Amino acid sequence: MPPPPPHEKKIYLKHVLVIGQTKGFEHNSVSAAMAAVYDMGHESGLWDTMLRTDTELLTKKDLQRNTKNLNYFDAVVFASTTGEQDLDASQKQDFLSFIKEDGKGFVGIHAALDTNFTWPEYGEMIGGYFDQHPWMTFNAPIINEDQEFPAVRHFPKAFVKYDEIYQPKDWSRSNVNVLLSLDSSKLNYENKPNIHRTDHDFAVAWSKMYGKGRVFYSTLGHTEEAWDDPDIRKMYFEAIKWSLGMTEGSTTSHGRPAAPSH
Repeated sequence: MPPPPPHEKKIYLKHVLVIGQTKGFEHNSVSAAMAAVYDMGHESGLWDTMLRTDTELLTKKDLQRNTKNLNYFDAVVFASTTGEQDLDASQKQDFLSFIKEDGKGFVGIHAALDTNFTWPEYGEMIGGYFDQHPWMTFNAPIINEDQEFPAVRHFPKAFVKYDEIYQPKDWSRSNVNVLLSLDSSKLNYENKPNIHRTDHDFAVAWSKMYGKGRVFYSTLGHTEEAWDDPDIRKMYFEAIKWSLGMTEGSTTSHGRPAAPSH
């Protein structure tokens, strides 16, 4: 008997590039995050994924050698990148125009806020920079501020996740749509000299536009275990779908919600 025909390859609609270059702190969860994005695309058939720990493909130049460049991809994910990435001036320009002018997507995972500090346009694009994590990894009390947004609608209005929450600087509610934030009434402020936000406003996830492009960032995903959490996987799955233009969700900024009553 002839062998059975091979399974048909799933149709991938989009192309996603995941960058996991670390030039500073090395998160153990980088591999888990990169694998999760790959698996989500493969299992859903919505996108194929290229995983890289270098930045060679962050360019619009023709690289030859069957090498893809930004013109091929529909979204870029930074998986806990740290430090100053290996990007020359033309790569930086190409990367920003990929989002701003071409209307492609960007998703930043956790330490994507802890990278490219000497490149202010990057901070403007993603929405801020890392400025300590006052509580380290803890049971974070989180408020869902936009229960209509596809990446967070599966979360209840208030919930707890064991993760490391970054304190962002050069960040303002007026520039982003805060999706998740810490419940400031449930936080410990004793002996925390590295709390620099006097308003105690700590975003956990946000969406924003950068020109024509859609940008999503969340501090969740610090631990390897986070990537076994179906809630976290679903958040990033839906965030990537949204960044690719497959779903709709608000990027309109809003004021800080009133403190919940306990």
